[in-house]
Amino acid sequence: MATRNSGTTLYEGSEGLTGLEYDLVQLFAKELGVKPHFIIPEGFDDLLPTVINGDAHLAAAGLTVTPERQSIIRFGPAYQEITQQVIYRGGTHRPRKIEDLLDKDLHILAGSSHEEELLRLQKDYPVLRWTSHDNLESAELMQMVEDKAIDFTIADSNEFAVTRRFMPHIKVGFNLTEPQPLAWAMAHAEDASLYQAMEIFFNRIREDGTLPQLIERHYGHIGRLNFVELRTFLRHLKNRLPKYRAYFEEAAEMIGMDWRLLAAIGYQESHWNPKAKSPTGVRGIMMLTLATAKHMKIESRLDPQQSITGGAKYLQFIKRRLPERIQEPDRLWLTLAGYNVGFGHLEDARILTEQLGGDPDKWVEVKKHLPKLSLKKWYKNLKRGYARGKEPVNYVDNIRAYYELLKWQLRKIEATEKAESENDASHVLSITPDAL
Repeated sequence: MATRNSGTTLYEGSEGLTGLEYDLVQLFAKELGVKPHFIIPEGFDDLLPTVINGDAHLAAAGLTVTPERQSIIRFGPAYQEITQQVIYRGGTHRPRKIEDLLDKDLHILAGSSHEEELLRLQKDYPVLRWTSHDNLESAELMQMVEDKAIDFTIADSNEFAVTRRFMPHIKVGFNLTEPQPLAWAMAHAEDASLYQAMEIFFNRIREDGTLPQLIERHYGHIGRLNFVELRTFLRHLKNRLPKYRAYFEEAAEMIGMDWRLLAAIGYQESHWNPKAKSPTGVRGIMMLTLATAKHMKIESRLDPQQSITGGAKYLQFIKRRLPERIQEPDRLWLTLAGYNVGFGHLEDARILTEQLGGDPDKWVEVKKHLPKLSLKKWYKNLKRGYARGKEPVNYVDNIRAYYELLKWQLRKIEATEKAESENDASHVLSITPDAL
């Protein structure tokens, strides 16, 4: 399987390889009874030749279906839609039309659908120019826009949505195209058995709900945070989190959770403010109610360590009440929803989901029906009655966004500290007695 190393395809996550394409390929390989072997070509424009030349059976790399590509390769069923978008840096002049790209520093991926679109546009705008890169990824080009190294780039809407969480200044100028389908690609061949198996696979996962569940898993929380929220988060990451990091690490280890996830929950609750208080009386970093604090045997909700410990215990309490059959990551997202809205209301939402033909064990299904808890038509027949059902949906999506952002930023900080440490060590070793 030829693919790309990017946030929308395949990448190294905190628990190993992940990504939408990676998960899809793993499922397809399991259905075929084989083990997948991933090939990452040198550049984006090497993807299709890798398949055409027979070095890979398929390309699963977020490939846009275009007429030019269809003339040389065969595409499978579409599984997602994207829009090509012109990306610029906030604070600079926003491009709104093709004319705004003329005489500007525009950089794109070589061999991409973006280049195909620009070549078409060049017929009407002969002075349109750009620089193509065969050794970079889309996220790297967006980083160049963020760093003011170039004026513009073009990115698929899904890649922009994933990347903007980590680059708060990049924005969409305008859509370059209408929505376009993504699909896997394979070489034209007399033996159509692999293609037929691919068709059967995508039809099945679309019909049984697996495909929307995977898209929700990878994109459901995308686009949650705006520019101001990102800047505020980065400021608190620097000024507040270091004071409480050890408490998050200790409490997370106690319940077997990634401390960064627990910290993301704490940030969503209070922005890591130990004196936080809501109009309803919940208080502290983890915003515990008085009853919850008492149940978790917490004496002071305003004590940071006690609050974090109490929040961790309450999360574990909710998680253990869920049926054992519920698998991760749905188990985690449902736990978070229960932490926010209360376990009883979560159960009401799960019952309602089942009554309406959905799977009560899947977050992608339950989140559709949680908002109904605020509508009398639905809550009047539920055991716990009214609840602000939209809040837990936003709550879970925000935490997922903060968690990804926290992992990204901490990796950057650790890499910088490591590089500085190595530089200091190198400097010490370079000092000779003569220099002294």
